[in-house]
This record gives sequence, structure tokens and C-alpha cells, in this order.
Amino acid sequence: MSDQRVVQTWETPSLEEIPVISKMHVEAMETSDDPEVWGQAGMHHVMIRTIGRRSGKEHKVALPYWRDPDGHRIVVASFAGAKAHPSWYFNLADADVNSEVLVTEKDQQFWAEVDICDGDDYQATWDGLVADRAWYAEYQAKAPHRRIPLIRLVEKRPA
Repeated sequence: MSDQRVVQTWETPSLEEIPVISKMHVEAMETSDDPEVWGQAGMHHVMIRTIGRRSGKEHKVALPYWRDPDGHRIVVASFAGAKAHPSWYFNLADADVNSEVLVTEKDQQFWAEVDICDGDDYQATWDGLVADRAWYAEYQAKAPHRRIPLIRLVEKRPA
């Protein structure tokens, strides 16, 4: 894989700011193909569309991703080290509702299978991720009572 190392040069937004920033980012992604919209803070981003597991409504979230050694996109449900997982994670984790999700990247849209990393796969993926993006280890240290989920988006077919 190409170099994915990013050194954090920004202050982590507050838990209240994160959903607001994500909503604004989604709005920008839906109206622009500007490379700066799709690549922020040195990281490529995707927009993921899920269906609410309780509401049945469409939800969209903008997320940075990291590629594993096989080239699959990995998104991280860190919520900046909050005590609870981000709400978008619960929709992704509900395979009955979201066995596949619609993923939009700057120039393409595709359906992806949701694979929640576990066991040895989790540890190997986590180790690679934090070697490139050390702040995730800091987020995990802030949330010792929960393991930050790693979600592999396995591209299946064009949308």
C-alpha cells in the first residue's frame, strides 16, 4: 500500500462538534468533486449510506478511511474516544438491515459488504492502523471500557 501515515496536526473536535462537522461534510460531498472535500487532514474520505435499524430511514455519514494490506477500506468507530460507539456504527453492525451499504468515494459509488473486524484480524488491522494514525491509540486509551470497532468495507459491485 502507498504511504497512509498521517500525523495529527489538528485539535480533535468535541463530541458535540463531530456530528455537526460530519453533516456539513456530507452536504459538501453531495455537491462537490473538489479533491479537498474528499481528502481532508491528509486522509481520503467516503460517504456511507445506511438504513436506520429502528427508524428505517436513510442516514449518511462522512468518514476517513485507511486501507488494509488487501486494499479494503477500513473505517473506525472511534468517536474520538467517547464512552459509547457512534450511532452510525450500530446501523452498520446490524447485518439484518445493512448487510451491504452504499459507499460513495469522490469518483465512484459502490455497494460494500460490512465486515466487523474481530479476533486476530482485529489486532493485525488495529496494529497497522495505529502505526499510520497514532491518535487512534490515544482515543482507545480514553475509552478503556470499550474496544473501538474497525469496519472493513468489502467492495462488491458498482452502484
